[in-house]
Amino acid sequence: MSYGNRRNSPSSVPPPPPYTPSASGSSGGYSQGHAPMGGAGGYSQGYVPTGGAGGHPQGYRAPMGGPGGFATFRDPVPPPGADPKLWSCFVEVDADHSGNISVQELQRALVNGDWTPFDLDTVKLLLDLFDADQSGEIDFHEFAGLWKYIEEWKLVFEHFDKDRSGTIDGFELQSAMNQFGMKIPPNLMPLVLAKFSTSISGSQVGDQSITFDRFVRACVFLKQFMELFANIDTDKDGWVQLSYEQFMRFYFTLP
Repeated sequence: MSYGNRRNSPSSVPPPPPYTPSASGSSGGYSQGHAPMGGAGGYSQGYVPTGGAGGHPQGYRAPMGGPGGFATFRDPVPPPGADPKLWSCFVEVDADHSGNISVQELQRALVNGDWTPFDLDTVKLLLDLFDADQSGEIDFHEFAGLWKYIEEWKLVFEHFDKDRSGTIDGFELQSAMNQFGMKIPPNLMPLVLAKFSTSISGSQVGDQSITFDRFVRACVFLKQFMELFANIDTDKDGWVQLSYEQFMRFYFTLP
């Protein structure tokens, strides 16, 4: 079988679906450049300081500092060619000043559009995708790849969040899956929502919502699931036969 305990490398990280730029930056493609700022339905771009109100702060935020503000990183000089803004974000997220970012530090620095922290399982997934040396933490270069990945996913998310709520409902998710070429049978969509939704009630597709972090996780999960299934469906008839051990291996390979 080709679906063993294969570890992702940066070259095999499932990318966000490609988008087609349009002249207006809206219809015909995902929104380009800066998203609307502030107010109801706006998205703050990139690095998001803690506190304040207005807008949907998808992505990074400054971690909470102790008394006196942020401590100074032991080596404040960025690596050659590093983006100064990105280096500044890395330094602030690296709360223990170790030169690497742990799962806990990364989770404290990531926030959804409704100001909720990223789900820990999603943070682990993201870190694992970019932890090329399998150290359990990410250095600056790995962080730079992760930053770019999240920024690309933000464009995708903002395109499908039609009501600018900061979350994706069931109908918006179904639209996204269809455009990504991930054909989910309608009768299975409630199961997808039940797995990834943040809602605790509501059984209908339109009653449940998914935050940015869970949207990314759902897309990565479904993409890898379909790729794994395609690898073992050698005759491409939509059917496979698995032993119990093969089924368990298949299940635990998924993110």
